[in-house]
Amino acid sequence: MGTHRIKAVINGREITSEPGVTILQAARANGIRIPSLCDHPALPPSGACRVCLVEVEKNPKLLPACTTPLTDGMVADAFSPKALAARKAVVEMILIRHPLDCFSCESNGRCELQNLAYELGIEESPFRDDGDVCTEHELDDTNPFFIRDMNKCILCGRCVRACDHQSGYHAIDFQFRGIKTMIHPPVGSKLEESDCVFCGQCVQMCPVGALTEKKAVGQGRAWQTKTVRTTCPYCGVGCQLDLHVNGDRIARVTGTEDGMPNRGRLCVKGRFGYDFIYSDERLTKPLIRVRKGEKKSPDDEFREASWDEALDLVSSRLKEVMQKHGPDAVGGVSCARSLNEDSYSMQKLFRMVFQNHNVDHCARV
Repeated sequence: MGTHRIKAVINGREITSEPGVTILQAARANGIRIPSLCDHPALPPSGACRVCLVEVEKNPKLLPACTTPLTDGMVADAFSPKALAARKAVVEMILIRHPLDCFSCESNGRCELQNLAYELGIEESPFRDDGDVCTEHELDDTNPFFIRDMNKCILCGRCVRACDHQSGYHAIDFQFRGIKTMIHPPVGSKLEESDCVFCGQCVQMCPVGALTEKKAVGQGRAWQTKTVRTTCPYCGVGCQLDLHVNGDRIARVTGTEDGMPNRGRLCVKGRFGYDFIYSDERLTKPLIRVRKGEKKSPDDEFREASWDEALDLVSSRLKEVMQKHGPDAVGGVSCARSLNEDSYSMQKLFRMVFQNHNVDHCARV
């Protein structure tokens, strides 16, 4: 017998779904859009923002699609006049305290709140009075990787859940009460003093401009960049990256959310450690040392060589050392930025040709 499937109607479209899912999960699985802010497919739902309210047939109240289970025969509409009016009011209330500095905000063009306001035809909140805009929080740029502007935080909680459920460090949480509520490390401590490892997962999950990569500042708007998918060069896990490239420069790096094995998650090196690409000290051609004396010296110079010349020199010197001191006199370290196939060939070379096990990998430390 096959698994029982639920039949329902979402936004006027008939669907079938596995049981045990929410309205929003079923909609996404069937390519149906329901707007949301606090929800993300990679995170557990929280029902915090109420942007995803839907009108369900025979139910007098609007229900949050992100936390309401889909039931057999359910008819739900996210774009009914009642649902649209509620969504517009929710966004207008979020905008009461949110700064409207979109022109200068680094998230301009990829801000989910900005996109929702545009979709709903909201230019400013009718509930806003003079002095309502949040300006009480100082810009926190004390860590080397990202900027925290809590004046722009909409308290969706995505960063908290990313830290808890994706990174597993529990470094931040909701602090204080009422209008003073904010996302913060444990009371009285700075982010650098918490369990934060600066993986930047919170930055990737932020739907607005409250968290910004320092390296991304001034490097281009969303519409100026193109996305290039690649593999992280730092270790053998093979995490998938999305490089957001403006011209010939990387503006920022995000984890590929549908990519295996990381599913959007990255470590601090994978997300922020790409400066080596533009280093003036990066080698682009083989160099051979030209000694000024009998022994190596800091005063020695290097000259450019062809690959054939360089490889012939390495081969002859390795043979010379092994003939004089034996096979255990040579060893190799495989680069973490190499392909797995290259690292495999490296260890095969030492074990089968050089007859020793003196091979290591720099990502082990």
